[in-house]
Amino acid sequence: MPWLMKAEPDTRIVRGKDVKFSVDDFEEMGESPWDGVRNHEAKNIMKDKMKLGDKVLFYHSNCKVPGVYALAEISKEGYPDYTAWDAPTWYMVSVTFIERLAYPVTLALVKSFIGLMAPPEGIAYIGEEGLKAVQGMALINRGRLSVQPVDDAAYDAIVEMGRRGGFDEPAKGKGKGNGKRAKEEPGAEEPGAEDAKPANKANTKPPSKVVAAPSTQPPPKKAKAEHKPTAEHKPKAEHKPKAEPKPRAEGSRRSSRLKK
Repeated sequence: MPWLMKAEPDTRIVRGKDVKFSVDDFEEMGESPWDGVRNHEAKNIMKDKMKLGDKVLFYHSNCKVPGVYALAEISKEGYPDYTAWDAPTWYMVSVTFIERLAYPVTLALVKSFIGLMAPPEGIAYIGEEGLKAVQGMALINRGRLSVQPVDDAAYDAIVEMGRRGGFDEPAKGKGKGNGKRAKEEPGAEEPGAEDAKPANKANTKPPSKVVAAPSTQPPPKKAKAEHKPTAEHKPKAEHKPKAEPKPRAEGSRRSSRLKK
């Protein structure tokens, strides 16, 4: 059975350890224990359900562009996680890198399929069955779980999109808008423009010039500029609390175990 497994590609320190584990790190290592998972549902999947040779979608999580970036497979079935102080409670598997996808299948693209009845023109090759399978993925319905099952048809559709591409941006479905404002039509008038009417030049005569008599009075003296009081001290801007950090995926691995 195929699976989707999430890792964080950006540096983040948790309990003194960097949880960073990107597709570059994975490809360089070749094989990695999937240690540090502290979610019971994810742990039970690795302990009891993942089998040797199972296919894996390697997913970047908690980053600017989350999505599926590579393919992998289970190379060792569940065994105690030696990074936990209560090791018998937590389990992990070993995962081997297989292939980097030429076209990462992003979360935004997957969510943009929501509500579509047929796949977009550029990826019509996945067919309606593939579209429906992707729409039913746990990635959409239970996004935060870091280890989740994937239907065979959904796995095949994701792999095919990752290898063939055909999409430059998310499709225009219910899950994602295009985010672009409509351009104004050429020649459109600004509001109220029709109220400003030009004067009729044919019926308008220029006023006659009037020559003023020379004045015998001395020119008035310029008044001294009034002293302006200094501006009052502006109050300091209120301190804004820092934004709360993004919630990480449930059960995401906490130790990358990278080779140095």
